[in-house]
Amino acid sequence: MPLHFDSWTPPSHGALFVITGSSGTGKTTLVQAALRQIPNLCFSVSATTRPIRSGEQDGVDYHFHNMDSFNALVDDGQMLEWAEVYGNRYGTPRAPVEAALSQGQSIVLDIDVQGAEQVRSAMPEAIQIFVLPPSIEALETRLRGRSTDSEEVIQNRMAEARVQLSRCNEFDYLVVNDDLISAHDQFQAVLVSELCRRSRHPLLQAQFCQPERSADNQ
Repeated sequence: MPLHFDSWTPPSHGALFVITGSSGTGKTTLVQAALRQIPNLCFSVSATTRPIRSGEQDGVDYHFHNMDSFNALVDDGQMLEWAEVYGNRYGTPRAPVEAALSQGQSIVLDIDVQGAEQVRSAMPEAIQIFVLPPSIEALETRLRGRSTDSEEVIQNRMAEARVQLSRCNEFDYLVVNDDLISAHDQFQAVLVSELCRRSRHPLLQAQFCQPERSADNQ
């Protein structure tokens, strides 16, 4: 039975979800479907030092920084995670994430195991989910089925996948993407169960957990 949100009590405080999985596991597909389906679930806007491109908007596509301001955020502990890619730095600023969570929004980060490790240290309460293939062999079949990569690229992707997959035991939840429909259900069930945690609903507790008045006070 698919999940329905016609009647949904949003949490007072959102959750930070860290999603990791090697290339070919389908994690991006799962994340995009969840963003469309689950209310108040948003994708994190990253920070970068690369130049802004035509049509991009600061704060929408990326938070754009020069190297000095980016490094200042890192030094001040204001980056949940960051990495350097081809000479440009990318990362997740802490302040926008914390502001969104405090307003009841939930944030999704789609990052690798190194980034997930940094987030685990900076924000231990984040929920970390690893999307797995049914097997290494199935993952290689998927990568070859794309028919877009050379043999060298495929071998490099498989080598990196083995490194990523070997650290799945560091994560809170494991979702195996064998059948896509089933994987969608499992993935979204994890997200929703975390959003229904008692600690995220102080208003419901206040509404229903008032102590009973004694007869003398009635």
